[in-house]
Formats: sequence, structure tokens, C-alpha cells
Amino acid sequence: MIEDALTVAVLAFVGARLFNGLRRSFSGDGRSTVREIVSGIGRRHIWPVPFVLGGVIAVATTLLRVPGLDWGWWSALGGQGNPVFGANDSTVGTVWEWLVPAVFLVLLVPALPLFAFAEEQMFRRGAEQWSRRRRVVKVVQFGLVHTLIGIPIGTAIALSVGGAYFMSSYLRAYAHTGSSTEATFESARAHTAYNGIIVGVVVLVVIATALQ
Repeated sequence: MIEDALTVAVLAFVGARLFNGLRRSFSGDGRSTVREIVSGIGRRHIWPVPFVLGGVIAVATTLLRVPGLDWGWWSALGGQGNPVFGANDSTVGTVWEWLVPAVFLVLLVPALPLFAFAEEQMFRRGAEQWSRRRRVVKVVQFGLVHTLIGIPIGTAIALSVGGAYFMSSYLRAYAHTGSSTEATFESARAHTAYNGIIVGVVVLVVIATALQ
């Protein structure tokens, strides 16, 4: 009963955050930011994603075998993957198994570029002035911060592979443009393309689950 209550509370909190992101994506500033990011996404942002995801999966698979690194508070509550997708063992076999993830995805997709942009501002902006050591620390911090949303520790560390890719996108763009703003948008495009492909896979899983 306690786990069920906590699960409902987590899903309600995540749903509220997603709704706020959706609402901001339709505001003036939000709409402008989304347009700037999405309109600039091209092949250079998409083709590396399978390789980056392959690296993340390989590192995560290895680390999750280490005792303790397979723990995450969301999985401890029966959650599956990222709570943003709303999947939980307690809903298996019910209509909620696909309905909650479907609703969350509808809320998430329009705001996906804004969430990516916020993370890029936090973990990449200004990296051109950082030492190599600080860049590495920021990349690892980017991965570990995902433990706060319940992702297992080993998986969170593995997400640093993605963080390293976004950092290289930022630094490459800064070297070309000399603008931290443009570099942040460029890394946000890479980040959005990466997240977008993951969301696309989740959408297919939700559809398959609903049709079962």
C-alpha cells in the first residue's frame, strides 16, 4: 500500500512537471526556443545517435552487474526505466500499463527541446572556458544527476557517454561560431535528436502494449 501511494505521488509529480513543460512550450519564449532548436536539426545530429546509444547501453550493461549500481529509487518502487515514461510493475496487465505512458508522452514530446536546452545550459554552457578536468566532471555530473529522478546508479553513470557527446557538440559549435549561445543551441539540437529517437522507441513499445 505504501509503495502504491508513493508510486501515485511520483507519477502525479512527474505529470505536473510535464504539463508545465508543455505549457511553456506554447508560450512566446518557449515556442521561439523550440523553433530555433527543431528547425536546425539535421543529419549531423541524427546519424551519431545509434552509436552514442550503443555506448550508453554497453556501459550500463556492464555497470549494472556491479552490486549496488543496479539500485534506483524508481525501480525500488517497481518502476521501469525513466519515471518520465510512467511505466510501473503495478500497472502491468491493466489499461494503465499503456494509458499512463501514452499521456506522459503526449505531454513530453512538445517540450522535449526545452528540457534538452535547460540541461545544456546547466552542463555545457561556458565549457569553452573550462579546464579539461572540469569538463570531465560536468560530463559525469550530467549522468549522475539522473539518479535524482530514480534511474539506477549504473545507468546514470552510463549516461555520461551521452553527456560527452553533447559536450563535443557544444565545443565544436563554439569553435566554429565563437558564440556560447549558438553552441548551446547546437548541443541542444544533438540532445533533442538523441532524446527524440529514444522517445520514438518508447512510443512503439506503448503502441505494441496497447494492441496486445
